Amino acid sequence: ANGYYYSRWAKCIWSSHDLSDMVFIDNYIFNKDVFIQFNSSVGEYVGYTEHGVYNAQLYNKDPNILQQERAEVEGVCKHNAEIDQSTITGKS
Repeated sequence: ANGYYYSRWAKCIWSSHDLSDMVFIDNYIFNKDVFIQFNSSVGEYVGYTEHGVYNAQLYNKDPNILQQERAEVEGVCKHNAEIDQSTITGKS
């Protein structure tokens, strides 16, 4: 597979049943290396390469982008985790 590889992986991580420790992580990946990441614990983008640092600075200046990413914990992560937990609890 010659060429370039780009992907974006978003994930929700938590360990408690009340979901109070939930973290949303959004990775931007180029050729299998994360070059920029949003982590809800940090609350902004962090760049890991020159290109990633440049984009992180741009994204962090835009309150709409940050607000959208920060809202993913409630709108996506907790919403789906509650559905998953109720499904699992209902089968016990």
